[in-house]
Amino acid sequence: MKFDTIIIGGGLSGLISGIYLSQRGQRCVIISSGQSALHFSSGSFDLLNNLPDGTSVQKPLDAISELVKQAPTHPYAKLGETKFKELAQQAEEFFKNAGISTQGDHEENHYRVTPMGTLKPTWLTLKNLLISENEKCLPIQHPGIFNITGFLDFYTRFIADEFLKMGAKCSIHSINFPALENLRKNPTEMRSVNIARVFDKQENIKELARILKAESGNCDSIILPAITGLNREDVVDYLRKEINKPIYLLPTLPPSVPGIHTQQKLRSVFQQNGGVFMLGDNVLCADIKGNRISQIYSFNHGDIPFVGQNFILATGSYFSQGLIASTEKIYEPIFDLDVTFTPNRTQWYNSDVFDTQPYQSFGIKTDSTFRCTREGKIFENLYAAGAILEGFNPLKEGCGAGVSILSAMYIAEQILSK
Repeated sequence: MKFDTIIIGGGLSGLISGIYLSQRGQRCVIISSGQSALHFSSGSFDLLNNLPDGTSVQKPLDAISELVKQAPTHPYAKLGETKFKELAQQAEEFFKNAGISTQGDHEENHYRVTPMGTLKPTWLTLKNLLISENEKCLPIQHPGIFNITGFLDFYTRFIADEFLKMGAKCSIHSINFPALENLRKNPTEMRSVNIARVFDKQENIKELARILKAESGNCDSIILPAITGLNREDVVDYLRKEINKPIYLLPTLPPSVPGIHTQQKLRSVFQQNGGVFMLGDNVLCADIKGNRISQIYSFNHGDIPFVGQNFILATGSYFSQGLIASTEKIYEPIFDLDVTFTPNRTQWYNSDVFDTQPYQSFGIKTDSTFRCTREGKIFENLYAAGAILEGFNPLKEGCGAGVSILSAMYIAEQILSK
């Protein structure tokens, strides 16, 4: 099987690089072992919330020069300030063209509402999710928070308490009707994805609208968990029209319906542009000639190789086994690439779970164009994108999605420029 570019990993980086390349005439394949980390998404994409030293960032563009000084191997440092700004702007347009509506821009962070009702800074947030431009208050005063009876991944009392601290006095309501009652017969089925499937059906959406209209009373707005239809995008618009009140969604604990929507949309765009998506397959090894990868082999296809001109490694970090941690080292399992890590295992972590954890900054070593190395030698046609990269802490710096998106777009540009 021959392709122009072979992408290993079907998460955010893999899909964005695949779409970017396929839209420009390349024949691409994405080989994905399983679910994307997007299935655990908050519904927002962070660009840069904090510098490595902990300094908070409100305007990401203004912080890049200082970031480069503090973390010279950070993926943003390899992009440089000018390219960082250019790609951030392109990313916003990219999502729009892909049919993914977002709120926010790269000029200044806004605040998303977490599943616990607190506010966190972010770059882009999916349409319909509640956001604020102010970290100390909300754009609503008397919301009604509605939850599905028996749904345990949405904590209405915690949310209401946090909202009250920001000046919003909430009322709490439950939603129940026969279709949900049938689902509740098995408690393990009361998860966000299964509930969302109930609201794929128009008759259930109408019943939801009836309940919300009857019980919202004096509420100035309605808050729902983000479970409004797994395969539909019009549910919130329909409810707003029927009830004539602002309706906002809040993310739940994983799995994430907004994240699944995003992954499905990106995969659809990739395939519509001629991309081949192979789900449930694992890349095992590669043939290497000099400083180039010639072909790779997967579990499902045995001795039938994938032959490509360029390869993008977007397998993620520890969560998706793009990186493996043993008792002695951290390694990359497909190509045995060079990995940055501290030899002394006791220095991989801090005892305080809320402190910065050094292992989160370990990752694949690359040159300035994200080409991978092995034993110090650069592979001409193998690139690494996203969470697998060295030099950044996605949690403490609030930059995980930004690194995934911008590195993928930059690598695609490098491949097209050859």
